[in-house]
Amino acid sequence: MSVRFQKTPSGEVAILPKKEYELLVAKAAEAEEDTGTARLVAHAREEIENGGPLLPKSVVDRLANAENPVRVLREWRGETQMYLSFKTDLSQGYISDIESGRRVGTVAALRRIANVLNVPLDLLVQED
Repeated sequence: MSVRFQKTPSGEVAILPKKEYELLVAKAAEAEEDTGTARLVAHAREEIENGGPLLPKSVVDRLANAENPVRVLREWRGETQMYLSFKTDLSQGYISDIESGRRVGTVAALRRIANVLNVPLDLLVQED
């Protein structure tokens, strides 16, 4: 690296070629990204240690592709709409309407479904 130092009225400054400067900026951004990734991984590990569910990649992919989370998680757990209806005291038609997008589902209903599927409520709440 060819760095040159120069004294100015506000202090000493380093002068280096633009390509070397851009390389330093890129490395700094990469280091910041690595720090952010490390924080995300630490948070995920903490959630898992506290009983958060481990979802298979296929389930995560389906959720990321905006498939209905109630349907995706119900199928992942290997349950039917009728089973969910029985365990939540919600009608099978209501559950079907949630899964098809005809209804959003109340927070209370989604909480019951989340409890039966043993997943956090926030996995079932869809943002528009």
